Amino acid sequence: MSTGAIVAIVILAVMIVLLVVLYFVGKKMQKRQDENNAMLQANKQYVSMLIIDKKRMKIKESGLPQAVIDQTPKALRGSKMPIVKAKIGPQIMSLICDEKIFEDVPVKKEVKAAVSGIYILEVKGLHGKKEVEKAPKKGLRKWVDKLQEKAGAKPIK
Repeated sequence: MSTGAIVAIVILAVMIVLLVVLYFVGKKMQKRQDENNAMLQANKQYVSMLIIDKKRMKIKESGLPQAVIDQTPKALRGSKMPIVKAKIGPQIMSLICDEKIFEDVPVKKEVKAAVSGIYILEVKGLHGKKEVEKAPKKGLRKWVDKLQEKAGAKPIK
């Protein structure tokens, strides 16, 4: 056999071993995530809260308790997380929001949210109307709309 064929076989074998290892590691992580989600769902409570602010920020800057920051893995400490600052009763707290619902959480509105510890799982019972935010126009389109508005023409949508 030629050297190129041997190298290709070795690379193929390494790739197969790597894929098998990744499969089992992924299966183990999925099982762990399912267990954690089941625990969060079992411990959730519905709480009325006034959402003051929401941002994506590093966990060190989030205002969460130091015990929570110490328990997070070092790899996640530098990454940005969805943090919601809310008033629950007389107390103002920083909470971690689920990534799936972060965009749907209204700011400066009172909501009924499912909370498990410091983690917001879902938002229900929004008071007031849900506002639909329009994306701001950029560049030339914004300039053309301003000129048309000044001229008295209807802007193109």
